[in-house]
Amino acid sequence: MSINQPRLSIGLPVYNGEKFLKEAIDSLLAQTFEDFEIIISDNASTDKTEEICRAYAEQDQRICYYRNDKNIGCARNFDRVFKLSSGEYFKWAAYDDLHAPDFIKKCVELLDQDPSIILCHSQTYFIDQQGNFLQNYDIKLKADALKPQQRFNELLTKHLCYQCYGVIRASALRKIPPMGGYGNADGILLLRLGILGRFYEIPENLFFARSHPQQSMSMYFPNYLLFTNNSKKPSLSMLPDFYAYAVWFDSAKKGKILLPHWRIFWEYVLSIWRSPLSLYERLCCHISLYQHLKGTQYLLLKDLLKVLQVLWKGWYKASIKKPQVTL
Repeated sequence: MSINQPRLSIGLPVYNGEKFLKEAIDSLLAQTFEDFEIIISDNASTDKTEEICRAYAEQDQRICYYRNDKNIGCARNFDRVFKLSSGEYFKWAAYDDLHAPDFIKKCVELLDQDPSIILCHSQTYFIDQQGNFLQNYDIKLKADALKPQQRFNELLTKHLCYQCYGVIRASALRKIPPMGGYGNADGILLLRLGILGRFYEIPENLFFARSHPQQSMSMYFPNYLLFTNNSKKPSLSMLPDFYAYAVWFDSAKKGKILLPHWRIFWEYVLSIWRSPLSLYERLCCHISLYQHLKGTQYLLLKDLLKVLQVLWKGWYKASIKKPQVTL
């Protein structure tokens, strides 16, 4: 490791984040742990994001700013900041969330102490556009279990994937595929990390997730704040629009025929068979997958019906455009 190589790389993918970006960067620069770099990848923003980022990069040499020529979609932009990183540890940061000053320090200390932990995060609560407290995030997962099949079962539980914004061992992230361009891609990424090693949640509220109308969850998952109470079983009607999410993760899919629920199911299966598990552990994971997805089969049928609907509309439009042949 070179002398100038930071211990932690922070990847901040952003698109049109002018409203909250300064607060997010300030909360990172205010961390008591200082041995980090911040890699910003601007996904061809059309607001003042570029101006803000360049100003911060000029003020602090730990900040590196990159700008995409065109919007490459959320998933590829998330992957890009990781590919540009060099630290032993890696952390994604959103342009609108905030962190307590000792968030990174406590996460790094925990990872340094316990090699079996590959991801460390903290308890979370939601804030509004002005930064005021809204409510706690009450979903608790036992992703620190010793057995990989137990962690797999826990991470299949419906949750909002805020562990993605914890501090992660970069070596573990390199062992799994990058975040995919499909709905629940962040959940699949966490599932694959969870098979490799344990997660640890610091029992303090050190991460503050902002809730506002411009974020993806508000647009495609409008009831997500009702989803955060472990005592209430979520209903299928509360699930996000995975069609819209697939396009948000990968903008190249706009206008194409998609099977989003089939894709998610397939990625679950691949997660089991591409991971270093014994036959018994794989069997346990398949049983967990069946139990968690039982009752949702209609979503797979919904995908097929939507494809048939698109094909019918395409055929109908083509048929009415055919010139009439007269004799």
